[in-house]
Amino acid sequence: MTIFLLSVHVLVAIIAVGPVTIAASMFAPAVRSALREPGSAGVVTTLHRICNVYAAIGLAVPVLGIATAMSMNVLGDPWLVVSVVLTGVAAVVLAVAVLPGQQRLLEQLTSPAGLGTGQEPAIRGLAISTGLFSLLWTVVTVLMIARPGSTTGA
Repeated sequence: MTIFLLSVHVLVAIIAVGPVTIAASMFAPAVRSALREPGSAGVVTTLHRICNVYAAIGLAVPVLGIATAMSMNVLGDPWLVVSVVLTGVAAVVLAVAVLPGQQRLLEQLTSPAGLGTGQEPAIRGLAISTGLFSLLWTVVTVLMIARPGSTTGA
């Protein structure tokens, strides 16, 4: 059962978190591009939709991860506790900063008034939040692979 849970956990992480990370990282440049070419908000809309849909699917990743950890008897291991905390922080960054920031910029971009050129601080802030989200997932991934102090040998 452990191999099955671990396999599904890794697959869902790749299939769900990967697209969110990539689409979110492409969002700010796409907004800047749409500012140069008015009426080209389609890409921005698609990237935001990808982030929302795959973020929802990504909720399965920690659930499967905890089930896997329970089956491996590593739920209290420090590497896992740190990973769970960082996953929580990444989820908060996504839910509080990235997705709402994308929504605000998308609404302004598609409004009749458009997104003014004075929005660069908002775009930059979103890019920073997205970078933090990506960095957190990178650290979690490394911890999941390296598992410092683990004695399971798996």
